Amino acid sequence: MAARHLISLDDLTDADLHSVVARGAAFADGRGGPARPLDGAVTGIYFRKTSTRTRTAFSAGALRLGGAIVGYGPDDLQLNTGETTQDTGQVFSRMLDVLVARTAGETAELRAWADQDRMSVVNAMSADEHPTQGLTDLTTLLRRFGRIEGLRVLYVGEGNNTAAALALGLMRFARVELELRTPPGFGLAEEIRATALAHAARTGATLVERHDMAELPQDVDAVYTSRWQTTGTSKGDPNWREAFAPFQVTAALWERSPKAAFLHDLPAHRGEEVTAEVLDGPASIAFDQAANKMYSAMAVLEWCRTGALCDLNGEALR
Repeated sequence: MAARHLISLDDLTDADLHSVVARGAAFADGRGGPARPLDGAVTGIYFRKTSTRTRTAFSAGALRLGGAIVGYGPDDLQLNTGETTQDTGQVFSRMLDVLVARTAGETAELRAWADQDRMSVVNAMSADEHPTQGLTDLTTLLRRFGRIEGLRVLYVGEGNNTAAALALGLMRFARVELELRTPPGFGLAEEIRATALAHAARTGATLVERHDMAELPQDVDAVYTSRWQTTGTSKGDPNWREAFAPFQVTAALWERSPKAAFLHDLPAHRGEEVTAEVLDGPASIAFDQAANKMYSAMAVLEWCRTGALCDLNGEALR
């Protein structure tokens, strides 16, 4: 069976996306079954940039599914001595069954490694998209609300790779409303916005982006933010903090949406993108969200190895 790759959420069909999300929720709820789809498989875990949740999630997830792992740090590969990306990928694909890689750069390198049908390649975060975070977020929303269709989500902060994945994922579900409030000059990339809007036109979802904090939507189901200093990136504007300051998530946001859940992809900087009162308060499900990353990783690994689809309850269809 040809290898399946996850470089972008747009690599998944609607059926695959919905299935992986439902399967992640099933694993989290103890309904994953006794199957060990990674028996005999070896997963490479290559992280060029720092990671706590994603690296642990895929390592633990592979082991729980019966697989073995090989870990690589940023200084472990001959890429550092001049070996080409293509040659490294050729070697990987002849020894590994799955490669989970965080480069924090452009996806071209990951696409090069995926240019074969023996080894699955999973993007564990690139500069433009964090697809496995997006799947975790969808799994978290499904577990919290029992559905994704029709949810209303407010995202506050930079239009970074987490926001990109959130937009690309949510717009694949009917009647979802996603409003992003991003600082001027730090919004979604045009290509991401265009792709998300195309999905929205097809599913009946709604995507709105503004660059101020006036007239916030009322009675949203979830408020989401991400840290201002995205892993592996820097900002060219030395005064960027002044632009970001009005976009801090505080308890005042709950005056308009008192029942909203709070999400954060972590790590968090209390007092910057979010106050401690919110992150550690009763509305926060940020640490449950982090725990869901392992279950979502298990669903991704299973899909890479088997391509199996499941229904909205996470039960296998084939």
